[in-house]
Amino acid sequence: MEHIDPVEKKRFEIRASRPCEFCKELDPQFPHRHPLDQVVSASRKSTASAHLTEDGYVRHRIVELTRLASRAARNVA
Repeated sequence: MEHIDPVEKKRFEIRASRPCEFCKELDPQFPHRHPLDQVVSASRKSTASAHLTEDGYVRHRIVELTRLASRAARNVA
């Protein structure tokens, strides 16, 4: 995408993406993430694979796994 003007590139990314609702709701560190790590593809649900960056994907999965682990710990006790 080197041939695309940076202004055009930024405009494309904003139109084609939206904040991940799952991460926004459950990750206390969400506001501190890099802006591209916060967003998912606009045409997909708020899933880990919909994130535009690998770091966004990984952080989403960590939140999912933390949530599952805390749920399992409550069921054991």
